[in-house]
Amino acid sequence: MPTETYSIAYIPGDGVGVDVSDAAIAIVSAAGARIGGFALSLAPVHAGAAYYSEEGVDLEPGGEAVIAGADAILLGAIGLPNVRRPDGTEISPHLRLRDQLQLYAGVRPIKAFANTPLRLADPRAAEIDCVIVRESTEGLFYSAAAHGRGDHLNAGQPDEECRDILRITRPTTEKLHDFAFRLARKRKARGGPGHVTCVDKANVFRSMAFFRKVFDERAGQFPEIGARHNYVDAQALDFIRKPWAFDVLVSENMFGDILSDLAGGLVGGMGMAACAEIGDAHALFQPAHGSAPDIMGQDKANPTAAILSAAMMLEYLGERADRDEPRIAGELIAATIERGYAEQRLRPIEIGGDMGTAAFVKETLALIDETNLNAMA
Repeated sequence: MPTETYSIAYIPGDGVGVDVSDAAIAIVSAAGARIGGFALSLAPVHAGAAYYSEEGVDLEPGGEAVIAGADAILLGAIGLPNVRRPDGTEISPHLRLRDQLQLYAGVRPIKAFANTPLRLADPRAAEIDCVIVRESTEGLFYSAAAHGRGDHLNAGQPDEECRDILRITRPTTEKLHDFAFRLARKRKARGGPGHVTCVDKANVFRSMAFFRKVFDERAGQFPEIGARHNYVDAQALDFIRKPWAFDVLVSENMFGDILSDLAGGLVGGMGMAACAEIGDAHALFQPAHGSAPDIMGQDKANPTAAILSAAMMLEYLGERADRDEPRIAGELIAATIERGYAEQRLRPIEIGGDMGTAAFVKETLALIDETNLNAMA
């Protein structure tokens, strides 16, 4: 097949976002060269807190058009704790992009890798392998996108009371639950257990009872996939008691945000936490961690999450274009990272190892070069 070129809106962003996104691009380029059949065309976009402090806007002029026209978006990290809007919130154009591009499915894989610090003493912690699907455009984050819509909540008494809107709509919730069930079906085909847990607070909030009601309705469309329920507080407890018992979990925006960080802490920290934000027509890929400006440019950042996010991007591109090459390249990267940890060849400083970002990338490139592609077929 002829070479296919995919356009990627590339947003390094703030802090270590620059370090880890550069690492991810190096690994993606190497995997693409080994597999062949496709290429990436990067369109850099300036955005984030540092850009805001210099220019007074959080995204460069014309940036939104570049992002909307790309086949996928690769983001490093955005936000600096000392750069805030007048209302006290951090600079977060990616929240607005989620709303504008309707990136409703936030996909957060939680996987234990060998030779990484697992916080639970139970040996079954090594079996943790689940995915949190977090709704990313509504829920309690709905108000956060008000910066983009121009809404002014509580304009009458700004210093006396503040309210944030929790919004759950049927169209988005149906798509979200279908996405979670399809993901569980895909994982089941690869040997996974094949069940989805709806995480909510349906015993207290009408919005959450509605979220669960739609879940139960959509579950009927996927009879081969198990459907379960868990209240969010019980889910937090179960992530400490038995995280290995879960497959795919689907939740409201804020609940998913909190639970994915909790779960990430069980498998080595946020430097291990990849993330995809997927909609019907667009998708953004980024590590789930923050910008960590205190270690920016010091060769200390763990690029694992960014690299695995880029691998998810390649799988997405392959599925969208119905081509095997990007998907196989993504599988090559994911398998390389898993092998690197298993063989103790990847040892990032974040988890007590002796490898800075550059050494980690160098060793990952060596692992990719060594891989027998015929064995992957």
